[in-house]
Amino acid sequence: MEKAKVSVIQLFSMMFIFELGSAVVVSFGIGARKDAWFAILLGLCGGVALFFIYYPVFRQYPDLPFTGYVRKIFGKYFGWGIGVLYIVYLMYAASRNLRDFGDILLASTMRKTPLLAVNILMILAICYVLYLGIEVLGRTAEVFIVVIIFFGVTGSLLTWVSGNVHLPNLRPFLENGWKPILTTAFPITTFFPFGEMFAFSMVFPYLNRPESLKKVWLSALISSGLILSYTTTLNIAVLGVEEVERATFPLLSTIGKINLMEFLQRLDAIAVLTFLFTTFFKVSIYFYGAVIGMVDLFKLKNHQQIILPAGIIIVFLSMSIASNFAEHIDEGLIIAPYYLHTIFLLIIPLLMLSIVIIRNHVKNKAN
Repeated sequence: MEKAKVSVIQLFSMMFIFELGSAVVVSFGIGARKDAWFAILLGLCGGVALFFIYYPVFRQYPDLPFTGYVRKIFGKYFGWGIGVLYIVYLMYAASRNLRDFGDILLASTMRKTPLLAVNILMILAICYVLYLGIEVLGRTAEVFIVVIIFFGVTGSLLTWVSGNVHLPNLRPFLENGWKPILTTAFPITTFFPFGEMFAFSMVFPYLNRPESLKKVWLSALISSGLILSYTTTLNIAVLGVEEVERATFPLLSTIGKINLMEFLQRLDAIAVLTFLFTTFFKVSIYFYGAVIGMVDLFKLKNHQQIILPAGIIIVFLSMSIASNFAEHIDEGLIIAPYYLHTIFLLIIPLLMLSIVIIRNHVKNKAN
């Protein structure tokens, strides 16, 4: 691991922006229709439950990344194999988010630009920042969180002032009962994006005040969850649930409806810029986690020598995981939550926690 330290504010900024990611612009939680906001809040509760699985395991090994303490728990060889699987998982997650970025940018502003060109430019910028180190990424997050909050407050305020918000679009509550809410909350909104906070298990050892991790983690998780719930509520109130279901990126349509005195209009660029910033950090964290895992497992001298090769792999994966955006979204809503996320974000961490608890119990009993 590189010799670096990240402050509490920097870690909170990275985690907060990471959680917003692509969820802030897509039809997040819309499987619950008008109750999507409630499904997101329930998913947030699920994310808090996952926190109480991840956090106790990390506290046993505060100086090690995940690929380090997975070998302590499962053994040198079996743990090494699991660590490799997590590196592949992190690379796959980075490529999915990179594909999100390229598709949204092409659909909103750069329709005639090749997807490959957009993805390459994005990954080159990320490679440059990660080459400089995690401290630089943390300081960058400190700046951009202010910009993102400003864009969010401005866009929300202008939407209300424009008179586009129609609260009756949110009624009635529980129109279709509890089933669509629960099936949307568990596992979809629980794992995406709240369970994805697991990626920071590769970054936590850099925190300069480890005792503050619990507070930082929960505050970033809860604040981002509330904002995502509010954003979805605003989309439904402005567009109506049917249009949100049809729209690929409903936030762009919501912001695009702002029109004040025929002067302030076509402000959907705010949503595009917000998404650009959030996706940049989400891909960066996944990318960095995979690179640090490689350095740890393969005993490399530093992370800088493999950043560019890893970036090339991520670009290749982003182009090959789906033939079109519809297939890409289906894969993210059907295959990833029920198979990949369940295994990597729930089953294996839960097994690790069980082993740690049993070992501590045996050790205490022996003493």
